Amino acid sequence: MKTFFLTLTFAFTAMLTFAQSTSHPPIQNISTDSTVVYRLFATPNMYNFIKLNTRTGQMWQVQWGTESKHRFETILSNVSLVSEDEEKNGRFFLYPTTNTYNLILLDQIDGRVWQVQWNFDAEDRMVIRIY
Repeated sequence: MKTFFLTLTFAFTAMLTFAQSTSHPPIQNISTDSTVVYRLFATPNMYNFIKLNTRTGQMWQVQWGTESKHRFETILSNVSLVSEDEEKNGRFFLYPTTNTYNLILLDQIDGRVWQVQWNFDAEDRMVIRIY
């Protein structure tokens, strides 16, 4: 009986350990349609997405939930990363990382990149150019 409980405890602990491991970025189900202006990108948090304007690089954090107090959309970056004459649908794309709160934004035309950090706390949200 003691062996049974030890085995059960070990199995349960192993399940919890593997269930919490997030060494892989989330799998994106992204269409190849480059004519769209907006795309939603998943984060490892099931309730949060990043909405990207693919023309300008502007981004918003979008959270959904079963209660209205948990649903919101907030600005990550409302500054266009290109001039109006350089805007093009599909120009910007987000790539997941293994860090829950960070993604990489790529300008697919000129190769510039930014670190994008979403967070529940406004002071911890940021978009920083990587040189």
